[in-house]
Amino acid sequence: MIIVTGASRGLGRAICERLLDGGHEVLGLARHVERCSFPAMACDVSEAGPVKEIARKLRARRDQVVALINAAGVASMNLALTTPPATAARIISTNLLGTIYCCQSIAPLMVRRRSGSIINFSTIAVALGLAGESVYAASKAGVEAFSRSFAREMAPFEIRVNCIAPGPIMTDLIAGVPEEKIDEIVRRQVISKRFGPEAVCDLVELLLDPRSASLSGQVLRVGGA
Repeated sequence: MIIVTGASRGLGRAICERLLDGGHEVLGLARHVERCSFPAMACDVSEAGPVKEIARKLRARRDQVVALINAAGVASMNLALTTPPATAARIISTNLLGTIYCCQSIAPLMVRRRSGSIINFSTIAVALGLAGESVYAASKAGVEAFSRSFAREMAPFEIRVNCIAPGPIMTDLIAGVPEEKIDEIVRRQVISKRFGPEAVCDLVELLLDPRSASLSGQVLRVGGA
């Protein structure tokens, strides 16, 4: 079983659909499971309790978890000086703490098997230092730092931990970003073109494949930075 957070929309949903098409068993975690057309459980990853409860249920059912994909995330494009404290807290708790909580609760299910792949999500905004994305980039920089250290902690159990850092992918997450802002980001990428969700799904499949067994503690930046 592959667990995917943020499964009800955006990249999370696209990843679930790609994996299902590839014959994988998928369990989505989302706040709004009614939007999911595949097996899913309701869970707000920004709270540790519900995540622990999901892990408890999976352990009781003796489900074999082979991978965790932390695709849940929120964003708010504001200058740091104009970002309300409540917004900053929501971004940090969902993007950074949510990733940590899921790794803490789900990784032990893979430790018992001594194999697995964990894919966390960052953003190209970390590498590019984009104005107007200070808090969002900070939350994802935390994900990258956590992932590098967690990769070393999981290595003895043959569990790999990597990050995918997309550029502007046309999903709900950036629906309100002006076109000129998106164009500016794309111009700063190494490969100055827009990529769709399929590019991210390709990298997910790569990191799940045994042929990527030598990759851990890495950040793959879609578009390059």
